Amino acid sequence: MIPPAESLLKYDNPVLVSKSSRVTSPKVRPQLHSQPQQSLDTSPVPPPPKQKADSSEHEDILNSILPPRMDGGNPTDVLQLTEQLDEKLQERQARLTGICPIRREIYSQCFDELIRQVTINCAERGLLLLRVREEINMTIAAYQTLYESSVAFGMRKALLSEHGTADMEKRVGLEKEKQDLIKQLNEQKRRQAEEKKLNEEINFLKRTNQQLKVLINVLSSIHTK
Repeated sequence: MIPPAESLLKYDNPVLVSKSSRVTSPKVRPQLHSQPQQSLDTSPVPPPPKQKADSSEHEDILNSILPPRMDGGNPTDVLQLTEQLDEKLQERQARLTGICPIRREIYSQCFDELIRQVTINCAERGLLLLRVREEINMTIAAYQTLYESSVAFGMRKALLSEHGTADMEKRVGLEKEKQDLIKQLNEQKRRQAEEKKLNEEINFLKRTNQQLKVLINVLSSIHTK
């Protein structure tokens, strides 16, 4: 089947088609030998079992309906593929650097088309490139899984860091409040000590004043006598 027009790959996965293969309809087969006539004293001969058409016959039939492309890539095709590659990258606005799924998809199509062209000229080389492509895909899938795991781990660490930062800010606020309360307590103690000292001085002055009044009264009574 021909893939959509936006793909750089012209045909499906490359397969090696033998030029000497010919199509024979599985429904109509030439009769090579005449069937023997049945005798009256023998039982009927059972029909021969139908042989299943193998996959090669099916492929040959499909190839006869839609002939595969047998032409390899020439320099003109390579230049045309390069131009199409640049046009696709610019048309779909693929990023030049960094991770870009669009750029990855377009280059994968280009690589598949190159494998198709090489496979037509040399099947062994095409199979080797196919192995290289599969290895690259597995490596990219592993890196993608690792990247997703790293992103998830980073998100968890960020959330834990946010919780830790909030707890630290709360702790700093409590420490500051504690220091303020300690200062207020010390100030209150200092005021209480000053008030106590003033009260003691006032009481001392009151006692002294009372004693002086008593002494004055005694002296006054002595003079009057």
